[in-house]
Amino acid sequence: MMTNLFTVFDPSSSILFLPMNWLSTFIGLFLIPNLFWTMPSRWSLLWNKINITLYKEFNTLLKSNMKSFPFMFISLFSIIVFNNFLGLIPYIFTSTSHLIMTLTLSLPMWISFMIYGWINNTQYMFAHLVPQGTPTILMPFMVLIETISNMIRPGTLAIRLTANMMAGHLLLNLLGNNGPNLTNFFLIFLIFSQILLLTLEATVAIIQSYVFSILSMLYVAEI
Repeated sequence: MMTNLFTVFDPSSSILFLPMNWLSTFIGLFLIPNLFWTMPSRWSLLWNKINITLYKEFNTLLKSNMKSFPFMFISLFSIIVFNNFLGLIPYIFTSTSHLIMTLTLSLPMWISFMIYGWINNTQYMFAHLVPQGTPTILMPFMVLIETISNMIRPGTLAIRLTANMMAGHLLLNLLGNNGPNLTNFFLIFLIFSQILLLTLEATVAIIQSYVFSILSMLYVAEI
């Protein structure tokens, strides 16, 4: 049982003593009608157009031998934007506002491509640690800085997505909890501000999904 909207951030909330909050990640799969996959509609055509646009955008940033990679990042974008929008519905657990979810998306991918890069492009990976034109005396420091910046990449991806999704939700909750104590005039102003914040959150949900996928792809393209 949920006592308030802040409970949606609690991963230990349960139904019949079973921690089922994480199942919200797959709720939408049960809501999509079967005809969506077999019969063209405005929504399916719109989603296909978005995927085609993303493919063209991602394809321009990759090398000629990496033409199949955009499909993986389009899928990543779809998963994140889907969960971001689900989190805008009251009392639905927002999985992308937790590091355990965002790190699950960024860390395995980063580790796998780093292993691939060091095994197959060892010389290039070593050369990448020292930018061209670096003075000899600064080379040890540059190696240290580049190594640290490379290692924190999955963390920055995860924290960026988590912080942006949680900040908007908390602001909406804090404003909404003050509604019963306000007069009619301020209540109308509160509702109007909530609508604007929801619009902003919907925009942030799309932007953060795109940023997460495009940065992941750029990190992979470097390898």
